Amino acid sequence: MLGFLGKLLDSNEREINKLKPLVESINSLEKKNSKLTDKQLKGKFAEFKLSHERGKSLNELLPEVFALVRESAKRTIKQRHFDVQLMAAIVLHQGKIAEQKTGEGKTLSATPTLFLNAIAGKGVHLVTVNDYLAQRDCGWMGPVFHALGATCATIVHDSAYLYDPNYKSEVHDDKRLCHLKPVSRKEAYSADITYGTNNEFGF
Repeated sequence: MLGFLGKLLDSNEREINKLKPLVESINSLEKKNSKLTDKQLKGKFAEFKLSHERGKSLNELLPEVFALVRESAKRTIKQRHFDVQLMAAIVLHQGKIAEQKTGEGKTLSATPTLFLNAIAGKGVHLVTVNDYLAQRDCGWMGPVFHALGATCATIVHDSAYLYDPNYKSEVHDDKRLCHLKPVSRKEAYSADITYGTNNEFGF
């Protein structure tokens, strides 16, 4: 049993060591990105989509994309991705499982992966466990995606919403949710990034 655990820990350490050069590459872009204007930041989604259409793979775009999502989060929601959160995002992009404890920022960790895969233009769905989290996460992370030029929506049991900073609802107690504009389910599905539950996406 101890031997098995030792192998498991060694394997995990090897995976982390593989990710470190990529995280260092992302970190090296932070100073350059801090000098971008908000207008320049806003046009990045369209720029990345064009680069991808011209043959650049998502893996090639990953360091720059992740660095810009971090910059956007710093400006819009005053949260900066830690290196371990970037590692989690890389692992998710690779189609693997990243385990994080409660309070370690899973919602923020997912943002670079969501934005990167949205560049392919097929729409990205994040599946969470209930309507409250689907709506909350869209409201909280919507500013990060919007600042980069991507749209973000959520589909819940009886309604659908699109993050729109120009819309203000008086319904929500949480100010971070007041910019969720009611839309049709079709419009929510057409967003670049859509939050929802397995029940809604399955249906």
